Amino acid sequence: MGDKTHTHPGAAGRATAADHPASVRNVVLVGHSGSGKTTLVEALALTTGAVNRAGRVEDGGCVSDYDDMEHRQQRSVQLSLVPVEWDGIKINLLDTPGYADFVGELRAGLRAADAALFVVSASDGVDGATRMVWEECAAVGMPRAIVITHLEAARADFEEMTRTCAEAFGGDDPDAVLPLYLPLHGPPAPDGHAPVTGLVGLLSRKLFDYASGERVASEPGEAELPQLDEARSLLIEGIISESEDETLMERYLGGEQVDAKTLVEDLERAVARGVFFPVLAAAPAADGARQGLGTVELLELITRGFPTPLERAAPRVTTPEGAGRELRMCDPEESLVAEVVKTSSDPYVGRISMVRVFSGTLRADQTVHVSGHGMTDRGHEDHDVDERMGALSTPFGKQQRPVTHVIAGDLACVAKLTRAETGDTLSAKEDPLLMAPWEMPDPLLPLAIEAHSKPDEDKLSQGLARLVAEDPTMRLEHNQDTHQVVLWCLGEAHADVALERLRSRYGVQVDVVPHRVSLRETFGGRAAGRGRHVKQSGGHGQYAICEIEVEPLPGGSGIEFVDKVVGGAVPRQFIPSVEKGVRAQAAKGVAAGHPLIDVRVTLLDGKAHSVDSSDAAFQTAGALALREAAADARIHLLEPVAEVSVLVGDDYVGAVMSDLSGRRGKVLGTEQTSGGRTLIRAEVPEIEIGRYAVDLRSLSHGTARFDRRYARHEPMPAQVADRLREEVRAAS
Repeated sequence: MGDKTHTHPGAAGRATAADHPASVRNVVLVGHSGSGKTTLVEALALTTGAVNRAGRVEDGGCVSDYDDMEHRQQRSVQLSLVPVEWDGIKINLLDTPGYADFVGELRAGLRAADAALFVVSASDGVDGATRMVWEECAAVGMPRAIVITHLEAARADFEEMTRTCAEAFGGDDPDAVLPLYLPLHGPPAPDGHAPVTGLVGLLSRKLFDYASGERVASEPGEAELPQLDEARSLLIEGIISESEDETLMERYLGGEQVDAKTLVEDLERAVARGVFFPVLAAAPAADGARQGLGTVELLELITRGFPTPLERAAPRVTTPEGAGRELRMCDPEESLVAEVVKTSSDPYVGRISMVRVFSGTLRADQTVHVSGHGMTDRGHEDHDVDERMGALSTPFGKQQRPVTHVIAGDLACVAKLTRAETGDTLSAKEDPLLMAPWEMPDPLLPLAIEAHSKPDEDKLSQGLARLVAEDPTMRLEHNQDTHQVVLWCLGEAHADVALERLRSRYGVQVDVVPHRVSLRETFGGRAAGRGRHVKQSGGHGQYAICEIEVEPLPGGSGIEFVDKVVGGAVPRQFIPSVEKGVRAQAAKGVAAGHPLIDVRVTLLDGKAHSVDSSDAAFQTAGALALREAAADARIHLLEPVAEVSVLVGDDYVGAVMSDLSGRRGKVLGTEQTSGGRTLIRAEVPEIEIGRYAVDLRSLSHGTARFDRRYARHEPMPAQVADRLREEVRAAS
């Protein structure tokens, strides 16, 4: 941002624990998969001296994407924390996965950070998912900057990509998205592409050449001045328009020269307030070089323009019972409030919890109160326990560097918190507090699994519990109707990672089986049945006869039992037995093994024996009567119908509505929303949307999202029911 000269700090650039919130910056890197986030983190680590060569720590491991699974997947699948230090400021870089299936890791990074770097590839542009994350950040006023990468690509054009970013992110004010530096191109290569070798600072009017592998400052030549002056004027006007000094624009337009110091201070304030979004360029260092293109400029922006934790709005804090509580947030001397933003497992250390401290000071080996509330819909039980922490450390690749304490505003890892789950609050034992959990997307892709063998079955429950505790975007369901264990995920890649973690981390091999929806049965018309249970084999016999009539009821009525016996044909003490037998048989089903619902069963007559009749005999007779009635009746299969709401860009509305109709859906209506999107409401049979999370992403190029909730069961079309019965017969 200025023209400071920086030298390579060497090993002194490594971060440990911060001593004051003002000396911390928490920055999350956001962007689509392949945009270069991880490469940028490694370039920044190299420039600060945190690593000895690109992406490597002392033991030769990568500083980010160090997990073996990430190597196999060839992409980031989890949130990584890389702390570095620059000009006495500790910078916690939070590298997030770019693939939509791992949006839970992204949300955790946004929760832990105070500012965001949006990484955009010059060759790929801005995708719809990145725009949606930008809007999420805008909704909470998070400061943002844009970094354009892949400038070495043949089709890369920094100026064109800057205009694209202004259109995508600027909204009603595209002048709030402007570059701070312009790229300096070297001699053209044989293919005609001129590589970027340096940057020209618009405010400092300095040229920064990276061709030697070090940042070298000089004065721009005559050839650069016309383009520099034009872009500089636009930048100055953009900064002044966002300035808190309302007279500054009038003075500037009146010909007054605004000094660079004032402009830089206004720029820093506008960035920290989240009203101006600078565009920068960055590239990794060449082999043997110590500084990547634009990394020094980016570090200057982070340390001088991004807000400190002291400037972040305080999250709402309550007692575990829900009573409000006021705290001086980000005060190291206040009562402790920290949040678990990520949970992982290490084969040697055990469970490791990454935490953001919002208030107070976290110390190694202290006893803390662990509170987890508001996640019961994800399979996480509410809990309040006191637990002694293990060691505190700051992560760096596979290494964990011990620290004695972590102050408000900083991030660190805690070992051996056995009950803490992602989203839980850590507070002082004597002053337990609770932070509201952050919003997470609903997992909508079902993955039905079975243990591969008996040893796997013994370990499956614990493995799944630990998996769900680590990842709040997964939900575990034990379906009582289908008797399936279902792991709900965000997409296929998310499911693949879950299966891989079960196998590699917890030693559990599972088989994926077809997911079944919870079907129901009902009668299509009136029917009568007679249940006769008479046995005499010496000694006390069994005798019970009952006659019933079954008729269908409207949806949602359940099972209604009516007694119309006259004259004591069935003794009063056995009428509840008949009802119990009927209800037990209804729960088992009468045709295809699905629970029977929405019928009225009327007991009309029967016979009893003074000695051989019993409760058990009349239960059996009631069940037999219901089965006989079903044998002579038309039985309908009922399928669950979901209310589906799809939020999709206007360009894809027609395709989405057509697709819903092809799934036997009924579109109930549409509603125009902000940002050029439409909300489509429809009712769709659940059997048709098992893979809708995957199909919708493909249909909308990752720009749509949906939610669903159970509406009711309704009759399945005859041809669909027949096909389903054929599939069941074939499978058996």
